[in-house]
Amino acid sequence: MALIRKAEVGDDATLLPLVAAYWDFESIPGFHPARVAPQLRHLLSTPSLGAGWIALSGDQGVGYLLAVYVFSLEHGGLTAEIDEFFVLPEGRGSGVGADMIDVAESEFVRVGCTNVSLQLSRQNDAARSIATWSCDGHAS
Repeated sequence: MALIRKAEVGDDATLLPLVAAYWDFESIPGFHPARVAPQLRHLLSTPSLGAGWIALSGDQGVGYLLAVYVFSLEHGGLTAEIDEFFVLPEGRGSGVGADMIDVAESEFVRVGCTNVSLQLSRQNDAARSIATWSCDGHAS
């Protein structure tokens, strides 16, 4: 079972290879560690912007989740948008992704989010069933 913990500013060495793998998987162009690392550090050092989590198997990163916070009148306050969510192929089907969602959702509730959204590529039908839910744990 993987350990899920909140990502910290010093986690570049673990996070950047996962981000690179995700961007490759989704065919997102322009991954350059020198460009991405400062943005990642900015997010992780500014709690009002959002938060991140890492799934670790031993000392090896097997997945990550990054969320950003947005204020929404429509949703009655602070919302979380899961901007990047990725588990390496060898970790899929093991519950790592669900565990990361559970840990992140607890934090979203703690900070007062009223809604959570998950960005998905058009091809990711497997994850579409959990695309949005409210922070009380009910699908929306």
